[in-house]
Amino acid sequence: MLKRGFASDNNAGVHPLIMKALNDVNIGHSIAYGDDPYTSSAIQSLQKIFGPKSAAFLVFNGTAANVLGLNSLTKSYNAIICAETAHINVDECGAPEKYTGCKLLTVPCSDGKLKIEGINKYMHGFGSEHHSQPKIISISQTTEMGTVYTPSEIKELADFAHAHDMKLHMDGARISNAAVSLEMGFADFTTNTGVDVLSFGGTKNGMMYGEAVIFFDSEMADDFKYNRKQGMQLASKMRYISAQFNAFLENDLWKSNATQANKMANLLFQRVKDIKEISITQEVQANGVFVILPESIVSDLQSEYFFYSWDEGRSEYRWMASFDTTEEDVNNFVNRLKELLKNK
Repeated sequence: MLKRGFASDNNAGVHPLIMKALNDVNIGHSIAYGDDPYTSSAIQSLQKIFGPKSAAFLVFNGTAANVLGLNSLTKSYNAIICAETAHINVDECGAPEKYTGCKLLTVPCSDGKLKIEGINKYMHGFGSEHHSQPKIISISQTTEMGTVYTPSEIKELADFAHAHDMKLHMDGARISNAAVSLEMGFADFTTNTGVDVLSFGGTKNGMMYGEAVIFFDSEMADDFKYNRKQGMQLASKMRYISAQFNAFLENDLWKSNATQANKMANLLFQRVKDIKEISITQEVQANGVFVILPESIVSDLQSEYFFYSWDEGRSEYRWMASFDTTEEDVNNFVNRLKELLKNK
């Protein structure tokens, strides 16, 4: 078994309360495909969070949540504008383009956050059959660089999108970490800022699997049940996804998990920020720390505490904290880092 390292919050296990919830629903029979009381409870909880006009649908994973949400609001001749580092551009094996038929138009963003001046270069060709038609602005919250959009930044992008007859999509794989960072509820930077469709993540924050697609206007979701089925994301034993969401949302388990992850990332940052051989490349706002390391120590450090390269060209690496990361994990990691630097 691997040590608790800093590669990804996907590497963490399942929170005990969520594992218990899975076991608790693992009795008897329950109607399949979401017609069960556990799913009804989960959907009601999500609608309570995001507002009475919202519609929520459960799926297996984040790529599917992104792809199906985007597909529901686009036609194949449309384009989706996103940050160059966006998960839909870098880490989903072309699935958004394959299944939506849409062109991804990317914007370089040093901090992972889209800004209107970067989007403006694509605001042309409307009505011309020779150009893909921009329809979606897609952002990640938190971003792939560990940064967090403020509500005003999101609202500015939403207003811009709507003024151009476009929609705003949010990849919320780490939305819990963003909420903790902002000290806000989910609706404060989604429902109240004009987001149209959200991928609401739980896997990176203590769940075994499962995400939700949230439409903030239920009329946009009229056909989604068919898209979900065709997209092979309609779970027959949906109670096992729903039970996780019920535990995740009950008593704000999502919040305590994300708080711990963010806290440990900040502790890691505090422990390494003054080490002269290391450069921090991004503001630490959630549960990620981005650093430039001396190449001479990387392989030895990775062999004990695995973590991913982010930009090989400049020896930049990503360290991610998880809900189960402890102070001892951070201290042991930093002590080993310092030892390697001393002996290099």
